[in-house]
Amino acid sequence: MTLFNIPFIYYLDIFGTIIFAITGVLAASEKRLDLFGVIVVGMVTAIGGGTIRDLVLGRTPVFWVVETLYIWVIVGTTLATFIAARFRPFLHRTLQVSDAIGLGVFTVIGAQVALNLNHPPVIAVMMGVMTGVFGGVVRDVLTDEIPMIFKKEIYATAAMAGAVVFVNMRWYLPPGTDALSAIVTMLFVIGLRLAAIYWNLQLPVFLLSYKTAEEQKKGKNL
Repeated sequence: MTLFNIPFIYYLDIFGTIIFAITGVLAASEKRLDLFGVIVVGMVTAIGGGTIRDLVLGRTPVFWVVETLYIWVIVGTTLATFIAARFRPFLHRTLQVSDAIGLGVFTVIGAQVALNLNHPPVIAVMMGVMTGVFGGVVRDVLTDEIPMIFKKEIYATAAMAGAVVFVNMRWYLPPGTDALSAIVTMLFVIGLRLAAIYWNLQLPVFLLSYKTAEEQKKGKNL
């Protein structure tokens, strides 16, 4: 799986890092953070999920310590986006679309890393979800938002479904089709996430019917 004699997955990882760094900047700009705050949020958004993935898998030093290019890419992206946002404010929909793209890319990255380390498919699916959503979780916590995985929105579900698609394509398709599997999975996750946003698709909410102590007391008095 190569592109210009460089692993395709590496290009994919850099692209995902740029996209998630942008989502971090956009989220920080909505909260009117200063430049340092913007860089911090952009940094943890871009590398948060991958860092947790590597630590869970025992893949140390983590990827951005081994390859410091990630740090420079994130800093450059956050600065460029910060400057651009000062001249032309971004719409909230831009954040949502960018986040969907990053989710699709990092879902593939996480599953691919686990498979490369010869972990079973179920672990690959879990790592795909973890890599895809945890950076956004940290971003939302730092910007005082409820993380999307705790809402009714189809977010982590999209990552999980995509990871399952990717693992099965890697299993059933012949060797040499890894790039195809990655592209199809990314489009699947991005499409599912954007469809959920556009049509307001949500997961069902579990509601437990119960009576408060006051209601029970009133019922006894009747």
